[in-house]
Amino acid sequence: MNVKENIRIALMAIRANKMRSFLTMLGIIIGVGSVIAIMTIGNTGKDFLIQKINEAGGQSVYISVESDSERYTIDGLTEDDLDLIRSIDIVSYVLPEEDDMGGLSTRSMPDGICSITAVTDDYQQAMNIKTDYGRWFNKDEVTAHAKVCLISEYTAKNFFHSQNPVGKTIDIQLNDQLISLKIIGISTDVESSLFSVDDIEEMMAGFGMEFDFSKIGYVYMPVTTYMDVYGETEYSGVSVVTYDVNDLDRAGAEAVGMLNARHGVLDDSVYKATNMATLVDLLDTVINVFTIFISSVGAISLVVGGVGVMNIMLVSVTERTREIGIRKALGARTNVILFQFLTESVIICVIGGLIGMAIGFGLSYAVSVFMGIIQDINNFNSCWFLISYWYFLWNLPGTKSCEDAAD
Repeated sequence: MNVKENIRIALMAIRANKMRSFLTMLGIIIGVGSVIAIMTIGNTGKDFLIQKINEAGGQSVYISVESDSERYTIDGLTEDDLDLIRSIDIVSYVLPEEDDMGGLSTRSMPDGICSITAVTDDYQQAMNIKTDYGRWFNKDEVTAHAKVCLISEYTAKNFFHSQNPVGKTIDIQLNDQLISLKIIGISTDVESSLFSVDDIEEMMAGFGMEFDFSKIGYVYMPVTTYMDVYGETEYSGVSVVTYDVNDLDRAGAEAVGMLNARHGVLDDSVYKATNMATLVDLLDTVINVFTIFISSVGAISLVVGGVGVMNIMLVSVTERTREIGIRKALGARTNVILFQFLTESVIICVIGGLIGMAIGFGLSYAVSVFMGIIQDINNFNSCWFLISYWYFLWNLPGTKSCEDAAD
């Protein structure tokens, strides 16, 4: 008997006992589906988080100031300090940044709040932020402490009921001061780079407060304008971007060394360099270890499923002694009969594996969409192919059984 004939007979036997065959496959389905879902969700989530960290400055080194050092009294980084760091030949951008929360009001929405990020004109190019309408503030506006800003598309729709309110003004409540900022640009990238709605909701919940989250805005403004509000002239830290990401450690070390020399610091107690790319690698490692650990637990069900297939096949041998006897009487050798049952067990595992793959991909897609970490359904078209393939196998026409052939 050839392989094709064995496959046909095996499919007939599976179709003749559909419920038993399905229960036999169940362990394989659960095992394969759970492992694929866990691995896919883990990898998709990891890529999403790493992308967000990189967008927020993951490919940079952060220079911070420990102003409460026991031996030194240094308030922060001055403009002269920033120019000193810019003089390093491998440095492309030095980006001071201040983040804050404040009140936001317009004529149509007088009682909103907003997430504020204060940066320089270089920030747009360094972080690759695109503007949908208007423009980014320029160097002259930063130098002149201009009262301008960019807002997110989300903010434009909620506060102005328009996608393009460029030229209008918003009022920001900061440090007990009310300042009016002219909107010069709209960007969808602004919202993704700042506190998300979920972040703000969590912070508000921590204070036992409830809020209408349609009243939350996202604003970029010149860092000099922000510093005027607080009467500050020094920064608590800056992000340093290099031409080559492999030079981040060197740039951090050189920046700390130059700052120590300029301010007469004799140890590493004041200026700290943190390579954000190292944190990304650490996150990558932690998520990989966690995913592999959970997947290994899920893989145990594969072993259980294999044992289930083995038990059912032993029962099938007992039930089909008449068939086996007829085949033996017709001259079939033991290895031929053994190959028939092995073929049936393999097909059961293959069909169960295909169903498990379809369920795993479908589940991981649903969870990824629910978590907001994937939107492209084309990445999961393979699950529909697997379902169609399983349906074809299940309904494949069979040949006559051995008993009918013997008669």
